[in-house]
Amino acid sequence: MGLQLGAIVSALGGELHGDPALSIERLAPLQNAQPDALSFLSHPKYQQELAASKAACVIVAPAMREAAAARGAFIVAADPYLYFARLTQLWKAQHARPEADRIHPSAVIHPEALVDATARIGALCVVERGARIGAGTVLKSRVTISEDCVVGERCLLHPGVVIGADGFGLAPHEGAWVKIEQLGAVRIGNDVEIGANTCIDRGALDDTVIEDGVKLDNLIQIGHNVRVGKHTAMAGCVGVAGSATIGAHCTFGGGAIVLGHLTVADGVHVSAATVVTRSIRKAGQYTGMFPIDDNANWEKNAATLKQLHSLRERLKALEKAPQKK
Repeated sequence: MGLQLGAIVSALGGELHGDPALSIERLAPLQNAQPDALSFLSHPKYQQELAASKAACVIVAPAMREAAAARGAFIVAADPYLYFARLTQLWKAQHARPEADRIHPSAVIHPEALVDATARIGALCVVERGARIGAGTVLKSRVTISEDCVVGERCLLHPGVVIGADGFGLAPHEGAWVKIEQLGAVRIGNDVEIGANTCIDRGALDDTVIEDGVKLDNLIQIGHNVRVGKHTAMAGCVGVAGSATIGAHCTFGGGAIVLGHLTVADGVHVSAATVVTRSIRKAGQYTGMFPIDDNANWEKNAATLKQLHSLRERLKALEKAPQKK
């Protein structure tokens, strides 16, 4: 079931230095690779691991050519990480198991739902009335597509994803809550991947929209009427509150939060655990984490932070006071 180096380079390109007939039996990280494995060097700072690696062959950037040659066979690629990503796709295609039923017998699909003939529906999925599933889309097990929601082409939804549950809309009344019916839906574009147990709520009036190429990790919450722009990626446990608008080509680290009704521009990169409390109008990297410390120091710093406003006002008063000569 291995792949020869020559076949890999023929399929993916790159400049091979080594025996094209050498068979690769597995893909592995540098530090764990054995003599039957192919690995890659993603960054020059791991050069020491490259020298020590037992891998049969390593994918490297042009600048690492000499270091790679000192240890054995290598493939030169302009972007080793991208090359490795495409290699994983080639590997999976070559080692794919036979296809199971296109629609699992346990799936429940409403007669008024539209599922493309090339889509695949996994075990215990539910596709409700008026929902539409596009060509080449795959729903893994236990995915729910609620009524009137649309999933585009070539999407991949991992186990437990829920598309189109009611948004969190409630009006206070005499100490209790009155439900606001969620009358919109969810529209998901093409080539979107959504991780396990992620939930995307339907809109209250307009639809919640996930544009083409968006990548969402596991356990993400997207609130009602949110719009996520093309090719934005979010890591696990990100939360986006209702009616926020996220631009294209953004990234969000794990556990980041975006408050409701805010706008985030294209090309914004939010660090892990950051809470976005205001709109961001300019591309760039944004971070809002309080650094970890031992608890005693953290409590002291937190207490100081609570006094910053009063200290600021005192400083302003001192600056305005007449200076004694």
